[in-house]
This record gives sequence, C-alpha cells and structure tokens, in this order.
Amino acid sequence: MHIEPGYVASAKIVAANAAAVVLLGSQSVQLLKQPQLIVRTLIAGVLFTLFMQAFHLKVGPSELHFLGAMPIYLSLGFVPALFGFAIGLLAQGLLFEPTDLVHLGVNTLSLAVPLMLVHATFGQRLAKLDVRSILKLDAAYYSGVTLMVGFWLAIGEVATPFSAWLAFASSYAAIVMVEPIFTLLALQAIGRRQDNAAVRFCFAPQAA
Repeated sequence: MHIEPGYVASAKIVAANAAAVVLLGSQSVQLLKQPQLIVRTLIAGVLFTLFMQAFHLKVGPSELHFLGAMPIYLSLGFVPALFGFAIGLLAQGLLFEPTDLVHLGVNTLSLAVPLMLVHATFGQRLAKLDVRSILKLDAAYYSGVTLMVGFWLAIGEVATPFSAWLAFASSYAAIVMVEPIFTLLALQAIGRRQDNAAVRFCFAPQAA
C-alpha cells in the first residue's frame, strides 16, 4: 500500500500531509478525553509495525503488506487503530525505509480513510463477530486501501498502466482470505483473558 517516491508531485504531497494532520487532529480530542486510549494507540503502533515487517512484497507500483488492520481495529478500537497506523508508518520510515517518509501523509491517508469509512458503516452495525462478518470488514477495508492507491497513481506524475494497479489490487485477495481467521483467533484469545485487569486496560475486543 506504499506509494513509491516520484509518483506524486510535491504540491500534492503537501496537500496530503495537511489532510492527514487535519484528519488525525479531528480525532485527537478522544485521546485527551480517554488517556487509556493512548496506551492502546501505542500498542496498535507496535503491532502494526511488526505486522508490516513480518511480510511485505513489492507488487506492481506498490507493496503487498500484511497489515493486521482488522485485528488491531477490533481488539483496540477505532481511534487507537487510526493513530496506530500513522505511528507505524512513521516508525517504518525512521527505522527501516527512510524514503517512505516522503509519502508519510499519502500513505497515512491510504490506510486512514478506508478505516473511517468502514468504521462509520459496517463497524457500527456489528452484532456478532464470526469469520463471515470479519471477511466482510476485511474485503471492504482492503478494497478501500487499493482504491486509495489507485487514486494516488491516477493523479501521480508517472503514467501507471491499469494492469499494474490491478495486479497490486488483486494481490490483496490473499490477505482478505487469511486475515479473518487470524483476527477471530486473536479476539478469542484476548476475550478469554478479560478477567485480567491489565488485559482489560490494554484491549477492548468486540465479542467473538
């Protein structure tokens, strides 16, 4: 889901950075109201970084990553996931791929906008979590991520064949098939330890 340097013009990068700051700023009040969310945000950032580094593969104009988006969102909550993605992208740029810092705002929006849409729609209407419902969440989320990548490529400075984007988008089908099972197992494991005060403080899993 990373946009490689050179694809997006400097002016558009500045606009993306500003949009990312506004988006995160609009949710930052939640962290102030509930300091507990700061702990969960840090956990989300660490998990997201580990997930990204565990598996990543260059595909076409971008990269295929195991993001662990739904395990993070469903076990830690919307705000921690939102800020955790930004923290994870920053950490990756600082520690592993300095060139990714150029597109920090771009890549943050690629993950944050789909998460906001999923949270406002499917996430608000979850009655029960099973593989089928998590699969729906994953499919919606990763469709959004790939569309965001397509958007950046469409307004980019480098002509990118549609077939290259399609190869990238289709590669996420494997993630959509695998992640729901991982998500369900993770939520069940956390749920079994909800009698532990530290686990309750750090995690807020939806019932699985």
